[in-house]
Amino acid sequence: MNLLAIIVALGLEQWRSFAWRASVERAFVSYVRGIERRLNGGTLGQGIVATVLAIAPPVVVAALLWWFLDGLSSFLGLVFNVVVLYALMGFRRFSHAVSAIISALKSADLGGARRALAAWYGATTSELTSHDVARLAIERGLADAYRQVFAVLFWFVVLPGPAGAVLYRGSALLAAQWKGALPGDDMTVLARSLAVFGRPARLLLWLLDWIPSRLTALSFAVVGDFEDAAFCWRTQARAWPEAYGGEAIGVVLASGAGALGVQLGGAIPAFDGTLEARPEIGIGDAVEAEVLPSAVGLVWRALVLWLLLVFLLSMI
Repeated sequence: MNLLAIIVALGLEQWRSFAWRASVERAFVSYVRGIERRLNGGTLGQGIVATVLAIAPPVVVAALLWWFLDGLSSFLGLVFNVVVLYALMGFRRFSHAVSAIISALKSADLGGARRALAAWYGATTSELTSHDVARLAIERGLADAYRQVFAVLFWFVVLPGPAGAVLYRGSALLAAQWKGALPGDDMTVLARSLAVFGRPARLLLWLLDWIPSRLTALSFAVVGDFEDAAFCWRTQARAWPEAYGGEAIGVVLASGAGALGVQLGGAIPAFDGTLEARPEIGIGDAVEAEVLPSAVGLVWRALVLWLLLVFLLSMI
């Protein structure tokens, strides 16, 4: 039943995106910001309590609703699983954004490619070349595919009903909201307080990321260049900055870059017009626009591999 729910949810999302998905995320973000305003005294203990209060209610509600509906009818349980996955997964956001960038670059419309990337990436793109646009699109694509598809599917399969999917997406949003100041940031009092307060949320996400990030990296290696993917994963993943997702995203990007035979990372324009240094990961040539379809194909092949594994697990 898990496989059927996943396939139906993915099909629905590719057909038409969930219009209220952003509203659901904004409602959860408003909820956790309210908790932070009330409980943030800059201590670790308060952060632990707040993390439990933020994550436990939606997870428990999702689990109880599924248990109740599945008890009435397996079909109702299946429908509820499909609805939750449809609301939480964001594969369409990745695939359609990359498709728009590919189309613009093929038409030599660099401005259109920059606008499509800016709408998706959420950062300045006015100074980017076509190579930069392609490179950042692959980075964001691989990271989004992991955060919004592979990790969600992993925890959906591991925990009963949709509880795992809700747990992971809630934890990812929570860690992003309570990030606070990172090493090298301007450590204001508020940022320092939030950094301590949000440490339990970030630790929870790190724990939830540990297995699925490595399974995703292994999937990229299996469906791509295994030797280069394994080499980049082993030697480069830990260098990826915390500000850009830390080790979990570093594992995914390093393996993906190696599997594609390209170099990701490197300097990017910052909001103040300067170049922001980041480590280079991957192996081979710099990213060309022609590599973008290969990156989409890599993610699709990895997803098919996951679906096959879920099918085999369901046969046990």
